[in-house]
Amino acid sequence: MDTPKTAMILAAGRGTRMGRLTEDRPKPLLEVAGQPIIDHILARLHAAGVERVVVNLHHKGDLLRQHLAGDRQPAIRFSDESDLLLETGGGIARALALLGEDPFLAVNGDVIWRDGLRPSLAALAARFDPAEMDALLLLQPTVKARAYGGPGDFAMAPDGRLRRRGEQAVAPFVFTGVQLLSPRLFDGCPDGAFSINLLYDRAIDAGRLFGLRHDGDWVEMNAPDGLQAATDLLAD
Repeated sequence: MDTPKTAMILAAGRGTRMGRLTEDRPKPLLEVAGQPIIDHILARLHAAGVERVVVNLHHKGDLLRQHLAGDRQPAIRFSDESDLLLETGGGIARALALLGEDPFLAVNGDVIWRDGLRPSLAALAARFDPAEMDALLLLQPTVKARAYGGPGDFAMAPDGRLRRRGEQAVAPFVFTGVQLLSPRLFDGCPDGAFSINLLYDRAIDAGRLFGLRHDGDWVEMNAPDGLQAATDLLAD
């Protein structure tokens, strides 16, 4: 399929693991290489042909709204969660009316990555098959993830189907926070706040959660040292 024209940036989280850095601003406004993280993401989406982006708001959402005001490419719409932080699954579910009926890109608001031989967003679109997939996740090999010390998230079958890392195991892939989703993933989802992991597990059981290996670089951004790692990456 062609690269979707619509995307969502998940920007509502509190970013508590960044400590004092996010006390007075949302995490997507922290700077990497002289620019807010969200501006890097928007530039990547625009370059891929995305025309409309939904940004959800909660922690210091007024600052994000001000930063993203005015005429922009892509065009920005907001999904306001100031009344209740809805987590990853609930946040996307609330925004579905703004995202439309077709598959869409979803990107965490704290993601910095560099493409390899192929543009990652175009590669996701080329691989996505709505007949057999509810979600396609961009995955980084765990051993190549920068500023990351975790055990990974998924194992991937030769056909791309995913399964969870077992207990006390190390998985070969970590989820980058970049994905292509079908609205069908949210059929019958709970009301209110919930993690998208609930829907991933349901899709795994149905054989409809797939992954795509990222052939470039990716930085874990869950701690302050990730900001410097991301700046170093973009300076290479």
